Amino acid sequence: MSRRTAVRGGLVITAADEIHADILIEDGRIAALAATGTPAAEALTAEHTIDATGKYVIPGGVDGHTHMEMPFGGTYASDTFETGTRAAAWGGTTTIVDFAVQSKGGALREGLDAWHAKAEGNCAIDYGFHMIVSDVTEETLKEMDLLVEEGVTSFKQFMAYPGVFYSDDGQILRAMQRAAGNGGLIMMHAENGIAIDVLVEQALARGETDPRHHGEVRKALLEAEATHRAIRLAQVAGAPLYVVHVSAREAVAELVRARDEGLPVFGETCPQYLFLSTDNLAEPGFEGAKYVCSTPLRPREHQAALWRGLRSDDLQVVSTDHCPFCFSGQKELGRGDFSRIPNGMPGVENRMDLLHQAVVDGHISRRRWIEIACAAPARMFGLYPKKGTIAPGADADVVIYDPHAEQVISAETHHMNVDYSAYEGRRITGRVETVFSRGEAVITGREYTGRAGHGVYTPRATCQHLD
Repeated sequence: MSRRTAVRGGLVITAADEIHADILIEDGRIAALAATGTPAAEALTAEHTIDATGKYVIPGGVDGHTHMEMPFGGTYASDTFETGTRAAAWGGTTTIVDFAVQSKGGALREGLDAWHAKAEGNCAIDYGFHMIVSDVTEETLKEMDLLVEEGVTSFKQFMAYPGVFYSDDGQILRAMQRAAGNGGLIMMHAENGIAIDVLVEQALARGETDPRHHGEVRKALLEAEATHRAIRLAQVAGAPLYVVHVSAREAVAELVRARDEGLPVFGETCPQYLFLSTDNLAEPGFEGAKYVCSTPLRPREHQAALWRGLRSDDLQVVSTDHCPFCFSGQKELGRGDFSRIPNGMPGVENRMDLLHQAVVDGHISRRRWIEIACAAPARMFGLYPKKGTIAPGADADVVIYDPHAEQVISAETHHMNVDYSAYEGRRITGRVETVFSRGEAVITGREYTGRAGHGVYTPRATCQHLD
Protein backbone atom coordinates (compact mmCIF):
# COMPACT_ATOMS: atom_id res chain seq x y z
CA MET A 1 0.00 0.00 0.00
CA SER A 2 1.40 3.37 -1.00
CA ARG A 3 1.19 5.93 1.84
CA ARG A 4 1.11 9.55 0.77
CA THR A 5 1.40 12.63 2.96
CA ALA A 6 1.28 16.22 1.77
CA VAL A 7 2.93 19.01 3.75
CA ARG A 8 1.38 22.24 2.54
CA GLY A 9 2.05 25.97 2.83
CA GLY A 10 5.37 25.98 4.69
CA LEU A 11 8.54 27.87 3.82
CA VAL A 12 10.78 25.11 2.47
CA ILE A 13 14.40 25.94 3.31
CA THR A 14 17.36 24.05 1.86
CA ALA A 15 21.01 25.05 1.63
CA ALA A 16 20.30 26.45 -1.85
CA ASP A 17 16.74 27.84 -1.80
CA GLU A 18 13.83 29.21 0.18
CA ILE A 19 10.39 28.75 -1.37
CA HIS A 20 6.80 28.50 -0.15
CA ALA A 21 6.06 25.02 -1.42
CA ASP A 22 3.94 21.93 -0.94
CA ILE A 23 5.74 18.62 -0.56
CA LEU A 24 4.43 15.16 -1.38
CA ILE A 25 5.88 12.29 0.65
CA GLU A 26 5.34 8.81 -0.77
CA ASP A 27 6.84 5.45 0.19
CA GLY A 28 9.46 7.04 2.42
CA ARG A 29 10.77 9.49 -0.20
CA ILE A 30 10.08 13.02 -1.38
CA ALA A 31 7.89 12.35 -4.43
CA ALA A 32 7.27 15.92 -5.54
CA LEU A 33 7.71 19.56 -4.66
CA ALA A 34 5.59 22.40 -6.07
CA ALA A 35 5.20 26.10 -5.31
CA THR A 36 2.21 26.66 -3.00
CA GLY A 37 -0.95 27.81 -4.75
CA THR A 38 0.10 26.68 -8.23
CA PRO A 39 -1.83 24.09 -10.28
CA ALA A 40 1.09 21.69 -9.79
CA ALA A 41 0.74 21.97 -6.00
CA GLU A 42 -3.03 21.53 -6.16
CA ALA A 43 -2.49 18.36 -8.19
CA LEU A 44 -0.53 16.76 -5.32
CA THR A 45 -3.07 14.41 -3.76
CA ALA A 46 -2.54 12.57 -0.49
CA GLU A 47 -4.43 10.61 2.15
CA HIS A 48 -2.95 12.75 4.88
CA THR A 49 -2.30 16.52 4.82
CA ILE A 50 -0.32 18.66 7.26
CA ASP A 51 -0.77 22.42 7.22
CA ALA A 52 2.66 24.01 7.69
CA THR A 53 1.55 27.60 7.13
CA GLY A 54 3.75 29.98 9.12
CA LYS A 55 6.30 27.22 9.72
CA TYR A 56 9.61 26.24 8.17
CA VAL A 57 9.91 22.90 6.39
CA ILE A 58 13.54 21.81 6.54
CA PRO A 59 15.59 18.67 5.92
CA GLY A 60 16.24 16.49 8.94
CA GLY A 61 19.53 17.32 10.60
CA VAL A 62 22.64 15.22 9.95
CA ASP A 63 24.88 14.98 13.03
CA GLY A 64 28.21 13.66 11.78
CA HIS A 65 29.83 13.28 15.20
CA THR A 66 28.20 11.32 18.04
CA HIS A 67 29.41 8.83 20.63
CA MET A 68 26.59 6.63 21.89
CA GLU A 69 27.62 4.04 24.53
CA MET A 70 31.22 5.18 24.15
CA PRO A 71 33.68 3.69 26.66
CA PHE A 72 35.86 6.39 28.24
CA GLY A 73 37.88 6.70 31.43
CA GLY A 74 36.44 3.61 33.09
CA THR A 75 32.80 4.44 32.31
CA TYR A 76 30.43 4.71 29.34
CA ALA A 77 28.59 7.56 27.65
CA SER A 78 25.16 7.60 29.28
CA ASP A 79 23.08 7.63 26.09
CA THR A 80 22.43 4.31 24.40
CA PHE A 81 21.65 4.13 20.71
CA GLU A 82 17.99 3.93 21.71
CA THR A 83 17.91 6.94 24.06
CA GLY A 84 20.37 8.99 22.03
CA THR A 85 18.63 8.61 18.69
CA ARG A 86 15.24 9.30 20.26
CA ALA A 87 16.64 12.54 21.72
CA ALA A 88 18.16 13.39 18.34
CA ALA A 89 14.74 13.02 16.73
CA TRP A 90 13.20 15.34 19.35
CA GLY A 91 15.77 17.91 18.26
CA GLY A 92 15.10 17.57 14.53
CA THR A 93 18.09 15.36 13.69
CA THR A 94 17.22 12.37 11.53
CA THR A 95 20.66 10.87 10.80
CA ILE A 96 23.71 10.37 13.00
CA VAL A 97 27.16 9.09 12.11
CA ASP A 98 28.62 7.49 15.22
CA PHE A 99 32.14 6.23 15.90
CA ALA A 100 32.97 2.54 16.05
CA VAL A 101 36.17 1.96 18.03
CA GLN A 102 39.13 -0.27 17.21
CA SER A 103 40.69 -1.66 20.37
CA LYS A 104 44.49 -1.70 20.65
CA GLY A 105 45.61 -5.04 19.23
CA GLY A 106 42.17 -5.69 17.72
CA ALA A 107 40.91 -5.60 14.16
CA LEU A 108 38.85 -2.79 12.67
CA ARG A 109 36.23 -5.41 11.82
CA GLU A 110 35.86 -6.47 15.46
CA GLY A 111 35.22 -2.88 16.52
CA LEU A 112 32.76 -2.26 13.70
CA ASP A 113 30.86 -5.48 14.44
CA ALA A 114 30.61 -4.51 18.11
CA TRP A 115 29.06 -1.14 17.21
CA HIS A 116 26.66 -2.73 14.74
CA ALA A 117 25.50 -5.01 17.56
CA LYS A 118 24.90 -2.02 19.87
CA ALA A 119 22.90 -0.08 17.29
CA GLU A 120 20.96 -2.67 15.34
CA GLY A 121 17.25 -2.71 16.17
CA ASN A 122 17.62 0.11 18.70
CA CYS A 123 17.71 3.33 16.69
CA ALA A 124 14.79 5.72 16.19
CA ILE A 125 16.53 7.37 13.20
CA ASP A 126 19.00 6.31 10.52
CA TYR A 127 22.68 5.91 11.33
CA GLY A 128 26.09 5.28 9.85
CA PHE A 129 29.56 4.70 11.27
CA HIS A 130 33.00 6.23 11.14
CA MET A 131 35.89 4.05 12.31
CA ILE A 132 38.29 5.10 15.06
CA VAL A 133 41.73 3.77 14.13
CA SER A 134 43.81 3.42 17.27
CA ASP A 135 46.31 0.78 16.12
CA VAL A 136 47.88 1.31 12.71
CA THR A 137 49.33 -1.98 11.41
CA GLU A 138 49.65 -3.57 7.98
CA GLU A 139 46.44 -5.50 8.70
CA THR A 140 44.63 -2.33 9.75
CA LEU A 141 45.63 -0.57 6.54
CA LYS A 142 44.30 -3.45 4.43
CA GLU A 143 41.06 -3.42 6.40
CA MET A 144 40.61 0.28 5.65
CA ASP A 145 40.23 -0.60 1.95
CA LEU A 146 37.54 -3.18 2.71
CA LEU A 147 35.60 -0.81 4.97
CA VAL A 148 35.54 1.94 2.32
CA GLU A 149 34.09 -0.58 -0.15
CA GLU A 150 31.24 -1.41 2.22
CA GLY A 151 30.32 2.17 3.09
CA VAL A 152 32.44 3.05 6.14
CA THR A 153 34.37 5.78 4.36
CA SER A 154 35.93 7.87 7.15
CA PHE A 155 38.56 7.09 9.74
CA LYS A 156 39.31 9.04 12.89
CA GLN A 157 42.76 9.34 14.41
CA PHE A 158 43.91 11.02 17.60
CA MET A 159 46.94 13.18 18.23
CA ALA A 160 45.66 13.26 21.85
CA TYR A 161 45.17 10.61 24.58
CA PRO A 162 48.56 8.84 24.66
CA GLY A 163 48.14 5.21 25.73
CA VAL A 164 44.47 5.12 24.65
CA PHE A 165 43.71 6.26 21.09
CA TYR A 166 46.95 8.13 20.29
CA SER A 167 48.71 7.72 16.93
CA ASP A 168 52.19 9.09 16.28
CA ASP A 169 53.06 11.04 13.14
CA GLY A 170 54.32 7.93 11.33
CA GLN A 171 51.09 6.02 11.99
CA ILE A 172 49.05 9.02 10.94
CA LEU A 173 51.03 9.38 7.71
CA ARG A 174 50.54 5.69 6.85
CA ALA A 175 46.77 5.91 7.39
CA MET A 176 46.59 9.11 5.36
CA GLN A 177 48.53 7.50 2.51
CA ARG A 178 46.06 4.61 2.55
CA ALA A 179 43.12 7.00 2.51
CA ALA A 180 44.66 8.87 -0.42
CA GLY A 181 44.52 5.57 -2.33
CA ASN A 182 41.12 4.22 -1.28
CA GLY A 183 39.07 7.43 -1.20
CA GLY A 184 38.61 7.48 2.57
CA LEU A 185 38.55 10.65 4.65
CA ILE A 186 40.84 11.00 7.67
CA MET A 187 39.18 12.81 10.59
CA MET A 188 41.63 14.22 13.11
CA HIS A 189 41.41 15.04 16.80
CA ALA A 190 44.10 17.68 16.64
CA GLU A 191 45.70 18.35 20.03
CA ASN A 192 49.31 17.70 21.04
CA GLY A 193 48.54 15.01 23.59
CA ILE A 194 52.19 14.33 24.52
CA ALA A 195 52.75 17.97 25.52
CA ILE A 196 49.33 18.21 27.20
CA ASP A 197 50.13 15.23 29.43
CA VAL A 198 53.24 17.04 30.68
CA LEU A 199 51.15 20.13 31.51
CA VAL A 200 48.51 17.99 33.26
CA GLU A 201 51.16 16.35 35.43
CA GLN A 202 52.68 19.74 36.31
CA ALA A 203 49.29 21.31 37.13
CA LEU A 204 48.30 18.43 39.43
CA ALA A 205 51.71 18.64 41.15
CA ARG A 206 50.96 22.30 41.91
CA GLY A 207 47.63 21.30 43.43
CA GLU A 208 45.60 22.71 40.53
CA THR A 209 42.86 20.08 40.50
CA ASP A 210 39.63 21.97 39.66
CA PRO A 211 37.76 21.52 36.34
CA ARG A 212 38.88 24.93 35.04
CA HIS A 213 42.46 23.65 34.86
CA HIS A 214 41.33 21.14 32.21
CA GLY A 215 40.92 24.08 29.83
CA GLU A 216 44.15 25.74 30.92
CA VAL A 217 46.43 22.77 30.22
CA ARG A 218 44.84 21.92 26.85
CA LYS A 219 46.22 25.10 25.34
CA ALA A 220 44.89 26.71 22.18
CA LEU A 221 48.44 26.81 20.82
CA LEU A 222 48.68 23.02 21.17
CA GLU A 223 45.44 22.63 19.21
CA ALA A 224 46.82 24.96 16.53
CA GLU A 225 50.18 23.16 16.42
CA ALA A 226 48.51 19.77 15.99
CA THR A 227 46.13 21.17 13.36
CA HIS A 228 49.11 22.55 11.42
CA ARG A 229 50.95 19.22 11.69
CA ALA A 230 47.90 17.22 10.57
CA ILE A 231 47.46 19.51 7.56
CA ARG A 232 51.09 19.12 6.48
CA LEU A 233 51.04 15.33 6.97
CA ALA A 234 47.90 15.14 4.83
CA GLN A 235 49.60 17.31 2.22
CA VAL A 236 52.60 14.96 2.15
CA ALA A 237 50.25 11.98 1.82
CA GLY A 238 48.12 13.65 -0.84
CA ALA A 239 45.02 13.01 1.28
CA PRO A 240 42.01 15.09 2.30
CA LEU A 241 41.66 15.99 5.97
CA TYR A 242 38.69 16.77 8.22
CA VAL A 243 39.56 18.34 11.58
CA VAL A 244 36.94 17.60 14.24
CA HIS A 245 35.68 19.89 17.03
CA VAL A 246 37.73 22.98 16.18
CA SER A 247 37.56 25.29 19.20
CA ALA A 248 40.42 27.83 18.99
CA ARG A 249 40.89 30.83 16.70
CA GLU A 250 44.54 29.82 16.20
CA ALA A 251 43.38 26.45 14.83
CA VAL A 252 40.85 28.18 12.55
CA ALA A 253 43.73 30.30 11.21
CA GLU A 254 45.62 27.11 10.26
CA LEU A 255 42.58 25.83 8.35
CA VAL A 256 42.13 29.19 6.60
CA ARG A 257 45.78 29.17 5.51
CA ALA A 258 45.55 25.61 4.17
CA ARG A 259 42.32 26.30 2.28
CA ASP A 260 43.80 29.49 0.81
CA GLU A 261 46.58 27.24 -0.53
CA GLY A 262 43.90 25.12 -2.22
CA LEU A 263 44.32 22.08 0.02
CA PRO A 264 41.35 19.70 0.56
CA VAL A 265 41.14 20.50 4.27
CA PHE A 266 37.83 20.78 6.14
CA GLY A 267 36.81 21.77 9.64
CA GLU A 268 33.97 21.15 12.06
CA THR A 269 32.97 23.01 15.18
CA CYS A 270 30.31 22.27 17.79
CA PRO A 271 27.60 24.26 19.59
CA GLN A 272 29.49 24.18 22.89
CA TYR A 273 32.34 26.23 21.38
CA LEU A 274 29.89 28.70 19.83
CA PHE A 275 27.71 29.23 22.91
CA LEU A 276 29.80 28.30 25.99
CA SER A 277 33.23 29.32 27.26
CA THR A 278 35.84 28.91 29.99
CA ASP A 279 33.43 30.88 32.22
CA ASN A 280 31.42 27.65 32.40
CA LEU A 281 34.48 25.54 33.23
CA ALA A 282 35.18 27.95 36.08
CA GLU A 283 31.70 27.65 37.64
CA PRO A 284 32.02 27.31 41.43
CA GLY A 285 32.15 24.10 43.39
CA PHE A 286 32.58 21.21 41.00
CA GLU A 287 29.94 22.49 38.54
CA GLY A 288 32.61 23.18 35.90
CA ALA A 289 32.98 19.40 35.45
CA LYS A 290 29.77 19.43 33.43
CA TYR A 291 31.61 21.35 30.71
CA VAL A 292 34.75 19.21 30.47
CA CYS A 293 35.26 18.04 26.90
CA SER A 294 38.23 17.87 24.51
CA THR A 295 39.09 20.05 22.74
CA PRO A 296 38.12 22.23 25.72
CA LEU A 297 35.90 25.28 25.94
CA ARG A 298 37.87 28.44 25.17
CA PRO A 299 37.66 32.05 26.39
CA ARG A 300 34.67 33.81 24.86
CA GLU A 301 36.78 35.88 22.45
CA HIS A 302 37.45 32.74 20.35
CA GLN A 303 33.78 32.57 19.33
CA ALA A 304 34.03 35.39 16.79
CA ALA A 305 36.62 33.45 14.77
CA LEU A 306 34.39 30.34 14.78
CA TRP A 307 31.34 32.26 13.56
CA ARG A 308 33.45 33.97 10.91
CA GLY A 309 34.78 30.56 9.81
CA LEU A 310 31.23 29.25 9.48
CA ARG A 311 30.09 32.26 7.46
CA SER A 312 33.10 32.11 5.13
CA ASP A 313 32.98 28.30 4.72
CA ASP A 314 36.42 27.80 6.26
CA LEU A 315 34.45 25.71 8.75
CA GLN A 316 31.89 23.61 6.89
CA VAL A 317 30.02 21.61 9.52
CA VAL A 318 28.52 21.94 12.99
CA SER A 319 28.27 18.56 14.72
CA THR A 320 27.74 17.90 18.41
CA ASP A 321 30.46 15.47 19.53
CA HIS A 322 27.57 14.22 21.71
CA CYS A 323 29.24 12.14 24.43
CA PRO A 324 27.20 12.58 27.63
CA PHE A 325 28.25 11.58 31.13
CA CYS A 326 26.00 12.14 34.13
CA PHE A 327 27.24 14.66 36.67
CA SER A 328 26.31 12.30 39.48
CA GLY A 329 28.57 9.25 39.56
CA GLN A 330 30.38 9.89 36.26
CA LYS A 331 31.70 13.47 36.07
CA GLU A 332 32.27 13.13 39.83
CA LEU A 333 35.01 10.54 39.16
CA GLY A 334 37.25 13.59 38.71
CA ARG A 335 36.66 15.28 42.07
CA GLY A 336 40.12 16.28 43.28
CA ASP A 337 41.74 15.48 39.90
CA PHE A 338 40.40 17.17 36.75
CA SER A 339 42.25 14.66 34.55
CA ARG A 340 39.85 11.95 35.72
CA ILE A 341 36.68 13.79 34.67
CA PRO A 342 35.21 11.91 31.68
CA ASN A 343 35.58 14.11 28.60
CA GLY A 344 32.30 14.78 26.86
CA MET A 345 29.07 16.77 26.82
CA PRO A 346 25.45 16.20 25.83
CA GLY A 347 24.07 18.10 22.85
CA VAL A 348 22.46 15.92 20.16
CA GLU A 349 19.00 17.27 21.02
CA ASN A 350 20.02 20.95 21.11
CA ARG A 351 22.06 21.49 17.93
CA MET A 352 19.33 22.42 15.44
CA ASP A 353 17.64 24.78 17.92
CA LEU A 354 20.86 26.50 18.99
CA LEU A 355 21.81 27.07 15.35
CA HIS A 356 18.36 28.50 14.66
CA GLN A 357 19.01 30.87 17.55
CA ALA A 358 22.20 31.85 15.71
CA VAL A 359 19.98 32.80 12.76
CA VAL A 360 17.77 34.87 15.08
CA ASP A 361 20.87 36.53 16.54
CA GLY A 362 22.25 37.38 13.08
CA HIS A 363 25.33 35.15 13.11
CA ILE A 364 24.25 33.10 10.06
CA SER A 365 21.48 33.08 7.45
CA ARG A 366 18.64 30.54 7.33
CA ARG A 367 20.16 28.77 4.34
CA ARG A 368 23.55 28.65 6.04
CA TRP A 369 21.84 27.04 9.05
CA ILE A 370 20.63 24.23 6.81
CA GLU A 371 24.00 24.05 5.02
CA ILE A 372 26.11 23.52 8.17
CA ALA A 373 23.59 21.29 9.98
CA CYS A 374 22.16 19.18 7.14
CA ALA A 375 23.59 19.50 3.62
CA ALA A 376 27.33 19.91 4.27
CA PRO A 377 27.59 16.99 6.73
CA ALA A 378 25.58 14.85 4.29
CA ARG A 379 28.00 15.71 1.47
CA MET A 380 31.07 15.44 3.69
CA PHE A 381 30.18 11.90 4.69
CA GLY A 382 28.73 10.56 1.43
CA LEU A 383 25.01 10.72 2.24
CA TYR A 384 23.83 13.44 -0.19
CA PRO A 385 21.25 13.85 -1.76
CA LYS A 386 19.59 10.92 0.01
CA LYS A 387 20.03 12.94 3.21
CA GLY A 388 20.49 16.65 3.87
CA THR A 389 18.04 18.20 1.42
CA ILE A 390 14.41 18.33 0.35
CA ALA A 391 14.25 17.30 -3.31
CA PRO A 392 12.43 14.67 -5.35
CA GLY A 393 14.03 11.28 -4.70
CA ALA A 394 15.58 12.23 -1.35
CA ASP A 395 14.64 10.31 1.77
CA ALA A 396 11.61 11.95 3.37
CA ASP A 397 13.56 13.14 6.41
CA VAL A 398 11.52 16.28 6.93
CA VAL A 399 11.16 18.61 9.92
CA ILE A 400 8.30 21.05 10.43
CA TYR A 401 9.86 23.81 12.50
CA ASP A 402 8.08 26.61 14.33
CA PRO A 403 10.42 29.63 14.09
CA HIS A 404 8.33 31.67 16.56
CA ALA A 405 7.88 29.19 19.42
CA GLU A 406 9.92 30.02 22.50
CA GLN A 407 11.46 27.46 24.79
CA VAL A 408 13.77 27.22 27.77
CA ILE A 409 16.41 24.48 27.53
CA SER A 410 16.46 22.34 30.67
CA ALA A 411 17.41 18.88 31.88
CA GLU A 412 13.86 18.63 33.23
CA THR A 413 12.42 18.64 29.73
CA HIS A 414 15.15 17.21 27.49
CA HIS A 415 15.14 13.59 26.33
CA MET A 416 18.87 12.79 26.50
CA ASN A 417 19.75 10.23 29.17
CA VAL A 418 21.86 12.61 31.24
CA ASP A 419 21.16 14.44 34.50
CA TYR A 420 22.09 17.97 33.43
CA SER A 421 21.88 20.31 30.46
CA ALA A 422 24.91 22.26 29.27
CA TYR A 423 22.47 25.03 28.31
CA GLU A 424 20.27 24.98 31.44
CA GLY A 425 17.89 27.93 31.58
CA ARG A 426 18.82 29.32 28.16
CA ARG A 427 15.83 30.94 26.40
CA ILE A 428 15.73 30.34 22.68
CA THR A 429 13.37 31.03 19.81
CA GLY A 430 12.36 28.19 17.50
CA ARG A 431 11.27 24.62 18.15
CA VAL A 432 10.75 21.35 16.32
CA GLU A 433 7.09 20.47 15.89
CA THR A 434 6.91 17.38 13.69
CA VAL A 435 9.67 15.10 12.37
CA PHE A 436 9.50 12.54 9.58
CA SER A 437 12.20 9.89 9.18
CA ARG A 438 11.90 8.21 5.77
CA GLY A 439 8.28 9.32 5.66
CA GLU A 440 7.37 7.97 9.06
CA ALA A 441 6.36 10.49 11.73
CA VAL A 442 8.71 10.03 14.70
CA ILE A 443 7.74 13.30 16.40
CA THR A 444 4.12 14.36 15.83
CA GLY A 445 3.06 17.74 17.19
CA ARG A 446 5.56 17.53 20.08
CA GLU A 447 4.79 13.88 20.87
CA TYR A 448 7.12 10.94 20.28
CA THR A 449 5.51 8.58 17.81
CA GLY A 450 8.64 6.76 16.67
CA ARG A 451 10.06 3.43 17.74
CA ALA A 452 13.34 1.72 18.38
CA GLY A 453 14.33 -0.19 15.26
CA HIS A 454 12.79 2.20 12.73
CA GLY A 455 16.24 3.66 12.08
CA VAL A 456 18.37 1.65 9.67
CA TYR A 457 22.09 1.40 9.03
CA THR A 458 23.06 3.58 6.07
CA PRO A 459 26.25 2.78 4.12
CA ARG A 460 27.98 5.88 2.80
CA ALA A 461 29.74 6.97 -0.38
CA THR A 462 33.11 8.71 -0.17
CA CYS A 463 33.39 12.42 0.65
CA GLN A 464 31.37 14.40 -1.90
CA HIS A 465 33.21 17.65 -1.18
CA LEU A 466 36.06 16.25 -3.29
CA ASP A 467 34.03 15.53 -6.44
